[in-house]
Amino acid sequence: MRRTALGLLLIPGIALVLGASAFPQVRSIELPADNAMAELKPGPGVGVVRAQCVACHSTDYIVRQPRSDAKRWESEVKKMISVYGAPIGDADAKVIVEYLAAAYGPAQANATKEKKPSKSGTEAP
Repeated sequence: MRRTALGLLLIPGIALVLGASAFPQVRSIELPADNAMAELKPGPGVGVVRAQCVACHSTDYIVRQPRSDAKRWESEVKKMISVYGAPIGDADAKVIVEYLAAAYGPAQANATKEKKPSKSGTEAP
């Protein structure tokens, strides 16, 4: 008699659990906006950079690097492929290096320095 009563109590509980898992509730989350300081500069190849590089790390790791020439950026891209296993083909690697050298190269660092205002509020020479 005790087993029957216990069984009768367990059956509805099991049915409830199984029924609930058959119809999972849809849940969603809203992520915060990306850091504006980490936004990639527009330019040819930015889509390839975003697609290939952001699969492994945020754009912070790109925009906060010291400004470098194409040779240095090429070594960084090769390191990502050979050391970290980034699945980037040769054609995309070339596009990435060209974009990084153009958008985050030494010429860009000099242009940024020239546009900074001096203490008097005018642009520095």
